Amino acid sequence: MPSRLLAASVLAVFVVFFVLPVLWLVLAATKTDQQLVHDSPLSIGSWHTLEANWHALSAYQDNAILLWLRNSALYAVISLVITLCVAVPAGYALAMTEFRGRRALLVSTLVVMLMPNATLVVPLFLEINAVGLIGTMWSIILPYSFYPFGVYLTYIYFTTAVPKDLLAAARMDGCSEFGVFRLVALPLATPVIALVGFFSFVANWTNYFLPYVMLPESDQMPVQVGVGNLLSSVPSFNPTVGSLAVERPQLALATLVAITPVLVVFLFAQRFLVSGMLAGATKE
Repeated sequence: MPSRLLAASVLAVFVVFFVLPVLWLVLAATKTDQQLVHDSPLSIGSWHTLEANWHALSAYQDNAILLWLRNSALYAVISLVITLCVAVPAGYALAMTEFRGRRALLVSTLVVMLMPNATLVVPLFLEINAVGLIGTMWSIILPYSFYPFGVYLTYIYFTTAVPKDLLAAARMDGCSEFGVFRLVALPLATPVIALVGFFSFVANWTNYFLPYVMLPESDQMPVQVGVGNLLSSVPSFNPTVGSLAVERPQLALATLVAITPVLVVFLFAQRFLVSGMLAGATKE
């Protein structure tokens, strides 16, 4: 009985702190601004109001929300491709080869992985500015592509979950090291590739501070920075917005639109994510 009571209490706390805010956000997009203020927080609006909020959101800066979504997709996908092309071979090389400085490189990767992203923004800005890329998409894509967590994750996977004897047998059969990686190790690494890809995509999609610093123009912004601009256009938070005002239900709808791609990717990738997280739990 006490264990059931404890479980119920934990579940209730989870619902209050995590589920209710998301539910409120979804319902807020279906209401008018007056309904959002005066009606019950969990009351339901209408489909017609949701449609009107979408039209009003789309009218903001001539469909800026769709442009921001396109920018986010462009930055995240190109960075993801580069990340996978670099992180997976790097993790394999660190796991399978011995060379001078290998331990120092692993420690450096781990240290950078543990550093908060915000601490790297200023040095990255100075580096990108030195090569004249500020205000271009490469000022976002190149830093996004540097993903030490992906390197370390693939290193752990190749060290623990891929049988060394299988790779040695491929070498004995005449495979080059690149052939062993491409034909044997890479197909076995599908779960961890999916895991690295998902984490990289989510980190890129949700990053706010870096593009806020690197991209000065509104038509270059990803959706996270764009939603931040919308926040400053809500009269409740900024009374001086004038004709560019955005109501709170439209801001809630923009937030839902911004997080929907991550949810869709998660739903399609969850089978690979589970197997990737369990990979290496037992040594072959």
